[in-house]
Amino acid sequence: MPKPLLSLVGAGPGDPEMITLKAIRAIREADVILYDALVNPELLQYAGANARVSFVGKRYGCHALSQQEINELIVSSALAYGHVVRLKGGDPFIFGRAAEEIEAAAAAGIPVNIVPGISSALAVPAGQMIPLTCRGTAESLWITTGTTRHGSISDDLRLAAQSTATVVILMAMSKLGEIMDLFSSFGKTQTPVAIIQNGTTPQEKMVTGTVRDIVFKAEHAGLENPAIIIIGEVVRWREALPDIIAQSQKVERYEERQAGM
Repeated sequence: MPKPLLSLVGAGPGDPEMITLKAIRAIREADVILYDALVNPELLQYAGANARVSFVGKRYGCHALSQQEINELIVSSALAYGHVVRLKGGDPFIFGRAAEEIEAAAAAGIPVNIVPGISSALAVPAGQMIPLTCRGTAESLWITTGTTRHGSISDDLRLAAQSTATVVILMAMSKLGEIMDLFSSFGKTQTPVAIIQNGTTPQEKMVTGTVRDIVFKAEHAGLENPAIIIIGEVVRWREALPDIIAQSQKVERYEERQAGM
C-alpha cells in the first residue's frame, strides 16, 4: 500500500530559477503533481518519469476544477498513489487556499508537509527595484487581495487607503477602477501606482502612474491578470533611479551575451 503524504509546495513568482532546492526535491519525489495556472511549466521537468501530472489551475472566470473538487482529488490521489505535491504559484500560504487543502488532508488522516515559496507580492516589485518598505517613506506594508470570496472589494482596502503604508494588491485587475476610486476618496489621487503583469518572466510589462490616471494607462497598455498592483510613495522612489536601472539593464544584457558565447 502506498504511504500517503501531501506536500504543499511554493513554485515562486514565475521565473523558474526562483524556486527552492527543497521544492525541487519534493517535485522529484512526487508520485502525483497537481499544479496551478501560475506555475511555470518548466518546473515540471523535475518530475519523475512515472509521476502523474495534472493541471488543476484557476484563473479569473475560468476554473479547471472547483476547490472542493481539488480537495477531493488530493485525498483520492494520496490514498491511491502516495506522495501528492500540490504545486502552487508564489507561496502556498499567500492567497493559495492552503488551509482548506490541509483541512481536507487532515480529515482523511493524510500527513502534510509545507515547502514555502517566494511570493509574487514581494519578488515582483523587487525585480523592478520597488522597495516595499523604505526608511522615512514607508515603514509598513499591506498585502491584500482585490476581492473577497463573495466578489466584493475587501474591507481591508478601506483601512489600507487611509494609511501611509505601501499597499500591494493581488488578483485585482477586474476591480482596478473601484479600488482607485476608493483611494481617491481618501485624498490619494496623486499617490503613485505601479502595475506589473507577468512579473519575473520574459513577458513582464509594467506601467506607472498615479491613483488618478493609472486606470487609463493600464487600459491603454492592455494590462490584465496576472498582475501586481503597488500603491505608495515607494513607487516614486523607484522612478527617481533611471540611471541605476539603466546601468543594471546594461549589466544584464552583457551577462546574457556572455552566456550566449
